[in-house]
Amino acid sequence: MRMNTDALVLKVTDTGESDRLVTMLTSEYGVMRAFANRAKKINSKTLGATQSLCYGDFSIYTGRDAYIIDDASAKEVFFGLREDIAKLSLAQYFCSIASELAPEMEPARDFLRVILNSMKLLETGRRTPEFLKAVTELKIMAISGFMPELENCPHCSKEPSGEMVFGISDGAVFCKSSGKSGEKINSTVLDAMRFVCISPVDRIYSFTLPAADELVFGRISEKFLLAQTGHSFKTLDFYKTVTR
Repeated sequence: MRMNTDALVLKVTDTGESDRLVTMLTSEYGVMRAFANRAKKINSKTLGATQSLCYGDFSIYTGRDAYIIDDASAKEVFFGLREDIAKLSLAQYFCSIASELAPEMEPARDFLRVILNSMKLLETGRRTPEFLKAVTELKIMAISGFMPELENCPHCSKEPSGEMVFGISDGAVFCKSSGKSGEKINSTVLDAMRFVCISPVDRIYSFTLPAADELVFGRISEKFLLAQTGHSFKTLDFYKTVTR
């Protein structure tokens, strides 16, 4: 069986002296792991395209026990991210999220589009890292099946207003009368979260927030992702270290 797909390289693990195990996020087949034999050799036709954070076209076939990359060409290598340790570490965190939440051997076009768009905007500096981090976290959670409840308060079944909190473990926004504890949230942040969750991928970056609200939005998105996935991410810890 042979597969041809565009893919973003999420992670590369060296195997032996010249081979690589490549974890990729593909449009048609979701997360895949495939070997690139002799990829580290200077004359290898897969050398450039099998680097971490590289986006390209891949030809993959099914070997006896594993998938094998037999051809690859790079379309985007994100040099701008590689030149900035903070941007590079955030991009690697995006890849970790995708590796954790995107499906395996199922179509994952929206996952790939979110990660690629966020990386491009991060590279160009058109949006702040904090904004891109929050939008990416929340949108990936939404499309992977962890859509938060943002319309009605689970306690009273009414649309929340006034003083509200977002329950991290519940994944829902509650009104004051519910007695729930959580992250305080105002209508501006709530509207932003709703917009990211329900909008098409190409529109999720088309809004702005006041600085204070952006901080709240970012804190909620990160806590929600960590609570729902149930573990930490080393790439996130490293990003926080280099930006502290």
